[in-house]
Amino acid sequence: MTARPRIADARRVVVKVGSSSLTTLPGGLDTERLSALVDVLGAARAAGREVVLVSSGAIAAGLAPLGLEGRPRDLATAQAAASVGQLRLVQTYADAFARHGVTVGQVLLTADDLTRRGHYRNAHRTVERLLTLGALPIVNENDTVATEEIRFGDNDRLAALVAHVAQADALVLLSDVDGVYDGDPRSGPASLVDTVREPGDLAAVTLGSASRNGVGTGGMATKVEAAFIAAQAGVPVVVTSTAQAAAALAGEQVGTLFEPMGRRPSARQFWLRYASRPRGRLTLDDGAVEAVRDRHASLLAAGITAVSGEFVADDPVELVGLDGTVVARGLVAYDAAELPGLLGHKTGDLPPEYRREVVHRDEMVLVRRRP
Repeated sequence: MTARPRIADARRVVVKVGSSSLTTLPGGLDTERLSALVDVLGAARAAGREVVLVSSGAIAAGLAPLGLEGRPRDLATAQAAASVGQLRLVQTYADAFARHGVTVGQVLLTADDLTRRGHYRNAHRTVERLLTLGALPIVNENDTVATEEIRFGDNDRLAALVAHVAQADALVLLSDVDGVYDGDPRSGPASLVDTVREPGDLAAVTLGSASRNGVGTGGMATKVEAAFIAAQAGVPVVVTSTAQAAAALAGEQVGTLFEPMGRRPSARQFWLRYASRPRGRLTLDDGAVEAVRDRHASLLAAGITAVSGEFVADDPVELVGLDGTVVARGLVAYDAAELPGLLGHKTGDLPPEYRREVVHRDEMVLVRRRP
């Protein structure tokens, strides 16, 4: 028994579509392909399902109107193309969904909107309210103002984060590829991977890296990364082609299914693990690493050997071992300027105002990866 029935029964689903499925270099927006997708999503809405659409395509849609022959390499031109293309993209969606009696709402996000805890909550409230009012949110990265420092990098990862922000029951990642293959089907025999139950299932699969094709920036590697983010947060995911969108939403055996790999975390824990941007680092001695990693204990000043970065109380920081291995991420209880005088001291030896945990275990998530 797989999670495909959960996809079919999902009351609220996030669907992400890539630029290559909606646009072409010479002609900009392909309204026929966009309308075909809208027909699928309109049918889902008519069946009583709630849909959040994460759509790429703003920059690509702005190329032809501005007389640009390829995706801009400089930031200013890319932002200009996005400012023209986003208007055309959403208006085309609005007109297409109107034929199904569906009102759409535009939600433009930068990574900064989700890495800041208050902005993350605001994004959740906006999406939730749009759905409550019967509208269909269309989410995109705000390419008009986003810089390299505050970009998601691709809308696949954005879709995984939105799936949690929207408390979705399923995520469908659409592109021009049928699913995840165990090799490159363009260069030789390759088989479609039907189901992924754990990261090890793809250990022998070479996915390559995110690439810039004619109109998009993603690749299968980014889709798999996004699928794991959602699946590890308890959300089933299907990666498939836009042509198979209806079959995927119906729970049919198309594309690659990523089974849920964990329980849905709290919004705070999910934000900490996947959306927060650490403002500094705390280096832990071996005893503190063991306490945090193995016993999920709170971090005390006695176990910290060094502090780096500029942060204030309640900012996210990384907890690292002496060898640089990232152990956990958490919300620190002190400003960076306060900590040096506390390091290595037992809690009972500190002044009363400094006898609280540096990072409480309830404000911490484990992160097992190399720096």
